[in-house]
Amino acid sequence: MTQSPTVAVIDDDDSVRDALRQLLRSAGFQALTFASAEEFLGSPYNDRPDCLVVDINLPGMSGVAMLRALAAQRHVVPAILISARDDAPTRALIRSWPGIPFLRKPFGDDELLAAIAQSLESGGAGQQDIPRKP
Repeated sequence: MTQSPTVAVIDDDDSVRDALRQLLRSAGFQALTFASAEEFLGSPYNDRPDCLVVDINLPGMSGVAMLRALAAQRHVVPAILISARDDAPTRALIRSWPGIPFLRKPFGDDELLAAIAQSLESGGAGQQDIPRKP
């Protein structure tokens, strides 16, 4: 029996983490949740996820900085960026990362699940050349 894919959610909002954990589990995924990039990177499970759902604007290390740190270690994991912000810097950042799906909060369950399926299918293609600067 094959193990279902593991999706890690990195978001500082408790309610978002809880809702996404429930959604992912109901869709057949294993779900790990972390309140910060530092918590994820320091976790013994940081090499386990098959896909990441990452809030761009985390306290401390941003979600973007976390993906850059993973890329620097040559650890490319399919990722989906999420954010409630709709400002010029966030829009510019999203445009600079065309290989990574972006969902603006609030997003629908089906929209997230489709993005995860697409990211898992691509295996992170397009994420190898993560921009070094926002």
